[in-house]
Amino acid sequence: MSKRDFYEVLGVGREASSDEIRKSYRKLARQYHPDVNKSPDAEEKFKEATEAYEVLRDPQKKANYDRFGHADPNAAGAGFGGFGGNASDFGFGDIFDMFFGGGRRNPNAPRQGADLEYRLTLDFKDAVFGKEMDIPVPRTETCTDCHGSGAKEGTHPEVCSVCRGSGQAESVQNTPFGRVVNKRVCHQCSGRGKIIREQCETCSGAGQVKKRRSIHINIPPGIDEGKQLRVSGEGESGVNGGPAGDLYIAIEVSPHEFFKRDGNNITCEMPITFSQAALGDEIVVPTLDGRASLKIPAGTQSGVDFRLRGKGVPRLYGNGRGDQMVKVKVVTPTRMTDEQKKALREFGRLSGDYVSEQNNSFFDKMKRAFTGD
Repeated sequence: MSKRDFYEVLGVGREASSDEIRKSYRKLARQYHPDVNKSPDAEEKFKEATEAYEVLRDPQKKANYDRFGHADPNAAGAGFGGFGGNASDFGFGDIFDMFFGGGRRNPNAPRQGADLEYRLTLDFKDAVFGKEMDIPVPRTETCTDCHGSGAKEGTHPEVCSVCRGSGQAESVQNTPFGRVVNKRVCHQCSGRGKIIREQCETCSGAGQVKKRRSIHINIPPGIDEGKQLRVSGEGESGVNGGPAGDLYIAIEVSPHEFFKRDGNNITCEMPITFSQAALGDEIVVPTLDGRASLKIPAGTQSGVDFRLRGKGVPRLYGNGRGDQMVKVKVVTPTRMTDEQKKALREFGRLSGDYVSEQNNSFFDKMKRAFTGD
């Protein structure tokens, strides 16, 4: 049976770069390696991909293959079909790093701690004006008794005699296509690269302990729902002397009973009587800063928006504030005396309109907005 084209085997074009050839081979090797894929043709496909990669990764061999194909007169011996060399000649070391979890990493090297997320629900006004506060954060910290070593005070961890501190044990397997070095987590030290004879009583040999720490944070004015704050170095502690992770605070904001937020603007509804709408008036409206006067011109229609400049939300990490938009709502009366009804009928005869007392529950909301209760 004739050999397949090497470019076809790796799934790349003839103009593919060395990096593209390498990436394609790594993908195929991971897919068909006999230790991973137990299908009957996996070993043959792995061998075929490795043979193609051995040729196309070498500029000289690739040039000869592009010129002569499989009939290259210089391909004798261990050329295209030769697997007599060490497995590392085919880039197997990189593949095993992928298969077995990056086994070349030193387990005793410093590693950064994990990042943490804390969900914080803010009061509406605290989100608008900002606030300094303390939050309780459960996290992992370096054990202060053993200083992260996991060993009892006065003792020290020993280098594992099986893996010599690498955290991985090796086994060599001879296959039809060369020697394959398998790397597995060391059974003696469970991948830590060291043995602790006497464990620290505080952390039970882990080198870290769980604690609830009070973290002081500063909420900037203008923060909104969905924003995130980063507090550097307040995540989980690092391993083997590595730096701590970061704390990310996800912001949620409680709704306000009277105000709504629209970006940097604040919106609210304000009821007015028919007389105020028809004749005009100056009314008092609640704002985030307290009371403010708003002039209602004669002939105002229900649903009209009025703008109070600079009464909105401070711009996050910027200058100035948004505005407050007040939508007036002309209230229709529901309870009237006979005299009022008579006057209204007369007014209706003259093509007028009327409004009665406003809803008490709304005034209760306004009162709370004014007083902050």
